Amino acid sequence: MSRKLAPWFIAVTAATISAVAAAPASADAIIDPAPIGPNQYFFGEVNGQARHGTIKMACFGPIYRGQHGHPLAGQTVKVVPAPSPTTSDLGFTGSAAHAIDVRFPTPRVTNVSVVVRDYAVTAPIPVSLILPCHGSGKVAFVPDPTSPTAHTATVTVSFVGQR
Repeated sequence: MSRKLAPWFIAVTAATISAVAAAPASADAIIDPAPIGPNQYFFGEVNGQARHGTIKMACFGPIYRGQHGHPLAGQTVKVVPAPSPTTSDLGFTGSAAHAIDVRFPTPRVTNVSVVVRDYAVTAPIPVSLILPCHGSGKVAFVPDPTSPTAHTATVTVSFVGQR
């Protein structure tokens, strides 16, 4: 290696090693799937969002007040364990729950819920649901079975029709 190239090569190599060594520290925490059980804090996610999610609706063209439709495919919900009660949005499984029943806001009683039995596992939002084409609502993450100590977590969502 020439004398002019050596300092440049050493600097680039050192920078590369530093970047690779620092990468794990900046990566998001990975949560392994684990069974949902009693006396655990949790929060829900809709399409990866815990506070304000969006559900894209298969409603095309001009949307009128009160119009309903089906969610587009490829959207998900997930239940994530929380280390301790830090916000009022957290849920608590209570003394009996081994699953979380995800319920969508709807005027129709025929909608099915999504049952999640493990943390950190995404579940599809059924395209058979009938939901508002526009507006907002709350998706409820309800401990199942419930108990007097159980607490439901909610995620505010916006329903967005396609134009």
